[in-house]
Amino acid sequence: MATRVPPQPESVRKLPRQQRSRATVDTIVEAAARVLARRGWAHFTTNETASTAGVSIGSIYQYFPNKLSLAEEIRNRHLDAVLAAIVVPDESDASITLEQRAAALIDGVVAAHSVDQRLHRVLLDEVPLAARSAQDVFEAEYLRRYQAVIAAAAGRADPERDGIAGRVLSGAVEGVIHAAARHGELQSPVLRAELIGLACAYLHSLSGH
Repeated sequence: MATRVPPQPESVRKLPRQQRSRATVDTIVEAAARVLARRGWAHFTTNETASTAGVSIGSIYQYFPNKLSLAEEIRNRHLDAVLAAIVVPDESDASITLEQRAAALIDGVVAAHSVDQRLHRVLLDEVPLAARSAQDVFEAEYLRRYQAVIAAAAGRADPERDGIAGRVLSGAVEGVIHAAARHGELQSPVLRAELIGLACAYLHSLSGH
């Protein structure tokens, strides 16, 4: 897992306010993500990033003081993409069945883990966490997706129960999905059906039905 490091300078040295500057930053970050996924943290360099992006090394340091700050921006964008992939139904909509909620959750989590798997593994296992990392915020938001489904299944929210149940369900689902990703089985219909069945069984136990 990623380890924390001592406090670092501001993640972005200069905020890109003009459209051209924002485009340059986007180009740098996208190129850096490709390099990081391909080379891993140990061999990730700003020199290779500059070459891949087609910019000068000075352009990178104009916006990012070091390679960790650049990796942190990659992490932030990647985590945003992961969260955006997990869309769960409104828990107040009584017309949505428990099975539909479970299916939406599983499909969302599978989609989230399909967002650049190689980069995901490098960010999770290799890149240190900066002092101001968004990882904790991400983990709380990620868990809320599970908690929303659990609260809907139980008929009411219970923060203590939902927090524990969310960790239990997410741990079970992610364990299966991580193993499936290693074996290239993320898109397996059989795996999807089994995961939905697993989630439904647990959610039914919480609902008392």
